[in-house]
Amino acid sequence: MAKVFGVSRSGFYYWIDNRHKVTQRNEHRKQLDSKVREVFDDKKKRDAARHIQKELEVNGNKHDVKTIAASMKRQSLVSKAARKFKCTTDSKHRLPFAPNLLEHDFNATVPNQK
Repeated sequence: MAKVFGVSRSGFYYWIDNRHKVTQRNEHRKQLDSKVREVFDDKKKRDAARHIQKELEVNGNKHDVKTIAASMKRQSLVSKAARKFKCTTDSKHRLPFAPNLLEHDFNATVPNQK
């Protein structure tokens, strides 16, 4: 089997013996993944790795940007780009506008009067 996969026999048997053991690295990765997911969801899925790193650093968890980016990639987290504000109202137009018929008098004695 080791020849088929192109690995050493000792490495193959080591993998068979230890494949179900929880390593400290994997446990650390799971904790980091959950923290990254929590911050990502709190920020409405808009923040990328740099902003998540700053947020985690405020909470006392120092990690490299590449580590956080790898965590996001493992979890398939892709940040949404915030749309730039675009003003669509042209208030300097010369078009006619509707007159104010109510003159801010919203009191009515019966329903459907105004």
